[in-house]
Amino acid sequence: MSDIAILKQMIKETATVPLVDSYGKKQVTLTEPPPANYSVTINGMPDDDEVIVIKADAFSSPNTVFKGKFGECKRADFVIVADTENKKVILCIEMKAGKGGAEAEIIQQLKGAKCFIAYCREIGQSFWQQQNFLKDYVYRFVSIREISISKQRTRIELPTGSHNHPDRMLKISSPHYLQFNHLIGGK
Repeated sequence: MSDIAILKQMIKETATVPLVDSYGKKQVTLTEPPPANYSVTINGMPDDDEVIVIKADAFSSPNTVFKGKFGECKRADFVIVADTENKKVILCIEMKAGKGGAEAEIIQQLKGAKCFIAYCREIGQSFWQQQNFLKDYVYRFVSIREISISKQRTRIELPTGSHNHPDRMLKISSPHYLQFNHLIGGK
């Protein structure tokens, strides 16, 4: 059984975002519900059996156990796990409507999403007896800002090297047309 199939058994449908067909291609719309009320569409998604899109912030905050002093109770908005012929990738995405959001807080949210995936990995290894569950995946971290601002040309701030760590996230402003392959690019 593939990692994606296991995740689809593990994660409730209410905590996932379905792909839709658009002119024969797959896309996903990541939506923040009211009061935030904004969305971003990612085009060129892998096939349904190769990807799962998880609303990571649907996972209840662990603040009943942890103090949260260092941001350990935060999570990014979405996590996309893809296992294609070409790449195994875990994409953590934090979205902000305006320019707001201190970078330190966004880094904490992206780290929290990585911890959420580590928890899922342990569940798969322990309860599905899959010792290689979610192994050999590369991480990509993306911050998308100024979503609610009228659409203009998308501005991408490329990090030095790859965006494979929360403090080297790919920063995107005024997203207009996002492609999955551009979000996961890098080494």
